Amino acid sequence: ERSAVLSAQRLLTDLQTTPAPPSAGFRVCGETCLRLQTTQPVPAARLPYRVKLTAGKLYAWCACGHSKKQPFCDGAHASKAPGIKPVRFTPDKDKAVLLCACKQTKNQPYCDGSHLKVIYRDVVKSVKGLFKHE
Repeated sequence: ERSAVLSAQRLLTDLQTTPAPPSAGFRVCGETCLRLQTTQPVPAARLPYRVKLTAGKLYAWCACGHSKKQPFCDGAHASKAPGIKPVRFTPDKDKAVLLCACKQTKNQPYCDGSHLKVIYRDVVKSVKGLFKHE
């Protein structure tokens, strides 16, 4: 029992810090090169990003999940997820907001709580794995 509790605690820590694996495919990019590309957004993090936005400034929110400058776009979608474009937006006033990190929000770029479903799905999958008998 104790090892199951420790495993569950480790799992929750991992879920907060580890991005989910991408659903990916390969694309030929020349005669000898294959590039890994995603067709669906990948979660960049498990929890939303709290950011301060400046009125009148143009932002580009990463919709693919591959940017190294989350939650904003760094152009990584061009090679890793060419079918997924960033969401450009300009706030009308200075404000602090929660921007989606799981990339599943229905209110892009803002968090709508969809990360709770992503976390739940991953926890259920991992807990089932703890109790598999070989």
